[in-house]
Amino acid sequence: MYNFVIDFRYLLHSIMQVEITIITYFLFIIAIGVYSAFKVRKPDDYYVAGKKAGMVQVTGSLLATILGGSAVLGTIELSQQNGWPALWFLFSAAIGLFFLVPVSKYVRRYGHFTLPELLGTFYGKKVETIASLIIPLAWLGIVAAQIIAAAKILSGLPSIAYGQAAILSGVVFIVYTLLGGQLSILKTDTLQSVLIVAGLAAMLYFTRSTPLATNIESLNFGSLLNSSFGVVDLLILLITYSVTFVVGPDIYSRVFCTKSERTAKRSVFIVAALLIPISFGLTYLGVYSKGSGEGIVAFAQHLLPTWSYGLFLAALLSAVMSSADTTLLTSSMILSELFTGNLDRKNSLVLTRILIVVIGICSLVIALYVTSIIQALLLALTFFSGAFVVPTLAGLLQIKVNKKNVALAMIVGGVIALFGKLINQYQHEMIGNGLIALAYLLNGSILFFFRRK
Repeated sequence: MYNFVIDFRYLLHSIMQVEITIITYFLFIIAIGVYSAFKVRKPDDYYVAGKKAGMVQVTGSLLATILGGSAVLGTIELSQQNGWPALWFLFSAAIGLFFLVPVSKYVRRYGHFTLPELLGTFYGKKVETIASLIIPLAWLGIVAAQIIAAAKILSGLPSIAYGQAAILSGVVFIVYTLLGGQLSILKTDTLQSVLIVAGLAAMLYFTRSTPLATNIESLNFGSLLNSSFGVVDLLILLITYSVTFVVGPDIYSRVFCTKSERTAKRSVFIVAALLIPISFGLTYLGVYSKGSGEGIVAFAQHLLPTWSYGLFLAALLSAVMSSADTTLLTSSMILSELFTGNLDRKNSLVLTRILIVVIGICSLVIALYVTSIIQALLLALTFFSGAFVVPTLAGLLQIKVNKKNVALAMIVGGVIALFGKLINQYQHEMIGNGLIALAYLLNGSILFFFRRK
């Protein structure tokens, strides 16, 4: 009986240590938001940090944004299901960024605040309006995916349920983004990226020192594809996920903040290179924990000492936070620009903050009913990629198209790609994949093969 009491007290003390770490982290994030709010002097400060961000800030922020909870937990979730082929999830992100490196200078040169504004520069106000309506709608799923990830992390603690964790995470995301905008995001993202890498390193260290490390599936060239993830699956991942790192509102929001084209190019390249070893680490964790039958959060609790477990949870929450605030701010900026016509106006800042609350609440509602991170993420990204990748690259590279057909190409491409993804998930995989590929062909055909002289 005495031993039981001692063990119970030790367990309670350990849980309280972890919870104190999480609460301290959340309070720190809110404090940064409050501090940054007093530094906002004009819309440029709130939206693009005055376009003065250096390479360290942009690299750290871009890495933290990409390694959102959907990427970190999604990679581990996929590797538990499919094994080593889950490497392709972040590999494809790195491939997209390597393609963005030479294009980034044009993004920085032609862009100012948002992707729809950039499209408006190329194709006119009608296309900008359509993009401003479609992107925030699709990005509801992206923001929801981050809330889902945060809720799954917190609900691993015995003192909080999934629903409560989702509400707590959503409120912190909304308040933090509301206060400081891009200034607060850039201030914390570099620190968050360090936390993410440190937490991952701690987890890898303790897994490598256990006997189970010698029993996991070996990695070789043949294990990169298997019956669960084949060549067709890889191609679909590349055309629906990888391309969103060549053309993506959140990626571009970081490029818009850079102080020069050279800074943008270097930062994108460094992040692309860093994603490769990080992908190996995350996939290894998923393959390692596969036999336990537990999620990575519960598995880490049994494996790590208390101090290290608190660091690991803080790292996961950092990943989620950095991605959630960026996607939430980007969506709100796009809609605000649609209603005000110009984000340089003072009333746009007030409207943007109102929209942050509205979009945040809508995403929170989605997160309460859709609990699959990958499902929420890939549905939104498939719709976006089918609509915007071809027209945006054509504009950046100054390829001639029929400008009157751009709006039609975006709508057709997006709808067919989304329809294909739904069929892929719920009906017939091959037919769905065929429709996704068809979306790109139709998008390009409408743009390039129906040109008027």
